[in-house]
Amino acid sequence: MSDINQRLYRDTVGHFASGITVISGIDNEGEIGFTCQSFYSVSMEPPLVSFSVMTTSTTYPRIRATGRFSVNVLSCQQDSVASQFARKGTDKWAGIRYSRTASGNPVIEDTTMWLDCDIWAEHLAGDHHIVIGRVKGMSPPDWHIHEPLLFFRGAYCRLVRS
Repeated sequence: MSDINQRLYRDTVGHFASGITVISGIDNEGEIGFTCQSFYSVSMEPPLVSFSVMTTSTTYPRIRATGRFSVNVLSCQQDSVASQFARKGTDKWAGIRYSRTASGNPVIEDTTMWLDCDIWAEHLAGDHHIVIGRVKGMSPPDWHIHEPLLFFRGAYCRLVRS
């Protein structure tokens, strides 16, 4: 056991604002996806991104089996989408408008931007998998109209420009 108090640790790292994404894919059973705030760019050459997902996830193994995924960077108007994809045991795609990438992955409409990726590597890190994806396609960012949804101190929030 660690000497670090888990609640204090969670509260402390919660002071780091992060964007909110939905990691999505499709398999023989249909569209799949989950809300993820641990997403970041890794490398320019080759173009790599990463996200972390709990080892207990029931959605990620289905995505892993396909070898590909898309990253949907949610806009500040999509907090309900983030909440919907965070729930377990529901139809996460109910009422969600989406299109498909060239590889077939679903991308949610009205996001700030999306990336289409092949799984490049996966590493076990504590109670999470760190997944690295090689970017194969993307949308241009649409932040002029759709600013990103943020997560800070346990709540969704949006940018306020000074």
